[in-house]
Amino acid sequence: MSVKMILLYVLKAIGIILGIVALYVVMGLLLPLIEVSAEKNDGQTKDIPIYIYTNGVHTDIVMPVKNDLQDWSAKVPFSNTKSKSTDYTYIGIGWGDKGFYLDTPTWADLKFSTAFKAAFWLSDSAMHCSYYKTMKEGDDCKKIMISRDQYKNLVKFVEDKFDRDQNGNFILIPTNAVYDVNDAFYDAKGKYSFLNTCNTWANDALKAAGQKAALWTPSDFGIFRHYK
Repeated sequence: MSVKMILLYVLKAIGIILGIVALYVVMGLLLPLIEVSAEKNDGQTKDIPIYIYTNGVHTDIVMPVKNDLQDWSAKVPFSNTKSKSTDYTYIGIGWGDKGFYLDTPTWADLKFSTAFKAAFWLSDSAMHCSYYKTMKEGDDCKKIMISRDQYKNLVKFVEDKFDRDQNGNFILIPTNAVYDVNDAFYDAKGKYSFLNTCNTWANDALKAAGQKAALWTPSDFGIFRHYK
């Protein structure tokens, strides 16, 4: 094969890669603009507060620690956090790439190797669980009131993403790479990719709960733009 042919193939490969990147950027900007409407009122009172919360990278679904429908502290023990405090009121849960969670608390910490593995289904996933005593609404935190049936659907969606041991318990990831004294990581099902991100999962959680959401989004912006 001549040098000219090799160069031609290389240029074609580069063109294909750039085309895929460009398509992804366009999809990431346009598809979040399409809103999936919230389900019509099911007749139940919407008296259960949940929140969507972003740290600028990952979006979490924040729920009451305990009510008559679910006790998260029984499945995500307070004792697995550094604080071991038992007076938390809310729990935030998010799904994502294990490498991103453990090695990338902010975009400034992102490494090429972490991003490459995450983008192409090459690493495991994890659930990040954070306890909070209060929630403060703002640009990074939006409150949503949902019904009991909607909450049941949300709980099932979230629980189904946790890996479990032979006894049915969530599997704690032993690590010191926690973000604060109130959080812990657990093994999760599924593979993270550039098409299925932590924010895509949170967006799907809102759909499962019958709430408005983006048609598809890889970013937190795609979620929060529908909750201004």
